[in-house]
Amino acid sequence: MAFVGKLVNSLPEKVLVRVLPHAEMLKFLVVGGIAFVVTTILFFGIKWTVLPQHPVTANIIAVLVATVLSYVLNREWSFAERGGRQRHHEAALFFIVAGIGLAINQVPLWISSYVFDLRQPNVSVLMENFSDFISGSIIGTLLATVFRWWAMRKFVFPEESIDGEMIRDIEATPPVTSSEN
Repeated sequence: MAFVGKLVNSLPEKVLVRVLPHAEMLKFLVVGGIAFVVTTILFFGIKWTVLPQHPVTANIIAVLVATVLSYVLNREWSFAERGGRQRHHEAALFFIVAGIGLAINQVPLWISSYVFDLRQPNVSVLMENFSDFISGSIIGTLLATVFRWWAMRKFVFPEESIDGEMIRDIEATPPVTSSEN
């Protein structure tokens, strides 16, 4: 993410003072933007080729692939200063939260596809794809992103350790050593 570092260094100090307190959220949103692009490309690629009659399944596959990418980017960049859990525990929590987010993401697409029946032959190909994009890619992603932001900070990459002590305080405190006289 050297590009982001160059971008941040080019910002005027007035802007930098306002942006830096929100750096973690901005990183999370950049990762989300990357995942959004990956999801959208995969969703429509799968929907138009392999699963034209199953838009929700196509979207689930696309979101799963983007979720793996999202975990790596969030762990190594967005929330690099947080944590304190063993990686396997953290990864399990991440994928549980991501699974709930995936379900939230599918609700608007499912409603537009199967409740409002915005599928062919009831609507045109253009209208079907437009409604899939708005409901699945825009509304679903926005709802899931709000949930994921809250849950990632609260459960997956907490600022506190499992014992409740601040990780930063633990890291700042030198280890206790016994001295022999």
